Amino acid sequence: MLVARRFVLSGRVQGVGFRYFVEEAAAVEGLTGWVQNLADGRVEAFAQGDREAVERFERKIRRGPAGARIDDVTTTDEEAAPDEPSGFRIRP
Repeated sequence: MLVARRFVLSGRVQGVGFRYFVEEAAAVEGLTGWVQNLADGRVEAFAQGDREAVERFERKIRRGPAGARIDDVTTTDEEAAPDEPSGFRIRP
């Protein structure tokens, strides 16, 4: 079943390779979507794919890479977008 979820993560999530970590975690799980830094220091990500893959992805990004510190994660279930471009990208 295709599911989609938006994540907003706060803490020490910028300047520690977090977006690249998220991109790799999504690639391993075969997810589509994107990740971007927010101006207020948080990171936002959107991922969609198989329910179990999205759940494994969420567990990974809640830990983050070495050097990161995750203080809070807000998740929002979204409608799956079958027309979402394939792959997972880092937005500027």
